Amino acid sequence: MERFRWSSSSVWSVKKSFGAVIIAVALTLGLSACSSSESQSSPDSTIVDIELVPVSTVIDVRTPEEFSEGHVKGAKNLDFRNGEFEKALPNLDKETTYSVYCRSGSRSADAVQLMRNAGFTNVVDLGAVEDAAKALSLPIVQN
Repeated sequence: MERFRWSSSSVWSVKKSFGAVIIAVALTLGLSACSSSESQSSPDSTIVDIELVPVSTVIDVRTPEEFSEGHVKGAKNLDFRNGEFEKALPNLDKETTYSVYCRSGSRSADAVQLMRNAGFTNVVDLGAVEDAAKALSLPIVQN
């Protein structure tokens, strides 16, 4: 039976390879420990799903009666049903960002579609008045 003889260069080569493996394992374990601790929530932390809405001109497309019952603070009322909204479109700045809402989201969706068809690109449909107030972090106020 033939025996393998270790030369000093062979031993050194094995030691270097083994050392490199140990360092690689240590780095992998260290990095995975860091990433796993960051991804775990502490008992005091809360994950909140927030949709950011850009600062904008807020348009309420409900009737004046609905508007007076409660609207997002600072909103401009342009009634979609009586044609007021459509008449106002040519006078609105197409470069401005607009956030549009209504009672349930139906009229606002139609209004946003009209705006996009007219060339407006910075338009956000916020749906119902409560959703709009929440998305904009603004209160609902009455006249």
